[in-house]
Amino acid sequence: MAKTRVLIVDDEPNIRDLLATSLRFAGYEIQSAANGAQAVAAVTESEPDIILLDVMLPDMNGFSVTKKLRSAGIQAPILFLTARDDVEDKITGLTVGGDDYLTKPFSLDEVVARIQAILRRTKTADAEPSVIDAGAVVINQDAHEVTIEGKLVDLSPTEYKLLRFLVMNPDRVLTKAQILDHVWEYDFNGDMGIVESYVSYLRKKLDPISSRPLIQTKRGVGYIYKKHD
Repeated sequence: MAKTRVLIVDDEPNIRDLLATSLRFAGYEIQSAANGAQAVAAVTESEPDIILLDVMLPDMNGFSVTKKLRSAGIQAPILFLTARDDVEDKITGLTVGGDDYLTKPFSLDEVVARIQAILRRTKTADAEPSVIDAGAVVINQDAHEVTIEGKLVDLSPTEYKLLRFLVMNPDRVLTKAQILDHVWEYDFNGDMGIVESYVSYLRKKLDPISSRPLIQTKRGVGYIYKKHD
């Protein structure tokens, strides 16, 4: 069986070496890059299974690197590494196409756990049906396309994951904790605000093209997708 390929992008050699040594010991195949330009080149050449990406790089930040990769059609999951524990940064990282966010200093065991969670989530998504028909919402998972009452809507990767989780549980109230667990697979240290932010983002995109609101709030409980044709 081929090893999982991990690209480590960090401008600090000691962090790159520490992560590389630990992840090789855990059974991963490792490639490293010291800046954004090297990262983009490495992804194009080697097609890693997952990218560990430092936010603060000398030539461009990790968010800009992510935008370049996503605009080039590269869908490899991205785990951001950063010294800043700021909710706005987390939201920005996930909005531009990241999959998870880890604040320095972190334990090596936690890095491995996050990698496994992301890869598990990716494989689970691959096993789902290619088309999810949820009434007004139809999701084509092969094309990563979402239509609302026949109209195509452009969603960020995280908005897409959130909507998919909601529509796969129609007419069922989902708590913020459940959404965090299934969409991000960890709880942002208990910060529920990111769920509220992303539900707000989704509503701003869905409501103008839907004949009626698709996501309802159950005050004090969570959110529910109301299925209708």
